[in-house]
Amino acid sequence: MTARTSASAAKLLLPAVLAGAFGLAQADENLFGYVKGAETLPQGSWELYEILTQRSDKGTGTYRALDSKTELEYGLTHRLTGSAAFKMMSVDTKGLLINGYLPEDRKTGLRASGVELALKYNFLSAAKDDLGLSSTFEFNYDWLDPHSGQDKTKFEFELGLQLQKYFAEGQVSWVGNAALETTYAKRGKISNLPADFEWSTDPEMEIGLKFGTGISYRFAPKWSIALEALYEAENETEVGLERWSIFAGPTLHYGDKQWWFTATWMPQIRGGGERYDGQRDTDLHLIEKTKQEIRFKVGYNF
Repeated sequence: MTARTSASAAKLLLPAVLAGAFGLAQADENLFGYVKGAETLPQGSWELYEILTQRSDKGTGTYRALDSKTELEYGLTHRLTGSAAFKMMSVDTKGLLINGYLPEDRKTGLRASGVELALKYNFLSAAKDDLGLSSTFEFNYDWLDPHSGQDKTKFEFELGLQLQKYFAEGQVSWVGNAALETTYAKRGKISNLPADFEWSTDPEMEIGLKFGTGISYRFAPKWSIALEALYEAENETEVGLERWSIFAGPTLHYGDKQWWFTATWMPQIRGGGERYDGQRDTDLHLIEKTKQEIRFKVGYNF
């Protein structure tokens, strides 16, 4: 057998090897907590996700928020996946007032907070081609502010790009992401605020950039560990660059034949932009972000 023939045979067998190694990896199994792979669902298949994210610690007082997203995906074709999600959130904040963002101490249980619709199209398959390439389009409509839990109408559009490549016969997977986000938002009115407290109800327009990367290693059958990082920056119409942040942390993943789970811890490494009065951690952005996030995802394929 010639070298060229051996290479061609290996390329043809690689999708089968990856399918056996990762189980659902070709069905958009989430090896990471935040960054996204390039694969889509097979045509006619469904996948149900539950994603819980806890955001905590702004350096002063008490701050803890919990986001819940229940998402259903469907393979419209072998290259195109559609999804719809229902979002909820709770917030517990005490002893921390941030002008324009946190107007009062507040503690709520989980409440409906928004919906999301998305499409994902796969141009190149990471399992079949040298490099996987996909693009996503997401639309979000939210009616609660994610920081304070107050009323806030927000429309958000995001265009994303996902790259993915397998190494070592699928034992190692690298992912790279980039996204452009545009947002229209308008806060609801709050009565009985202090006279000097800023709480603008004028419409706001924002443009955000996101870049992410991660590398995953399968250390045992069905088990993988990963390291991922996420950079976000947001520009507001009247302010310019309002904030930026870098989060990075480890991920643990388990994938069985029909279901999988992923757990991620993402501390904030660096951040900048606006700071609240009295903020002690000057190398972090703690107005719209927190010191750390913990995310747990579980998916079921049917």
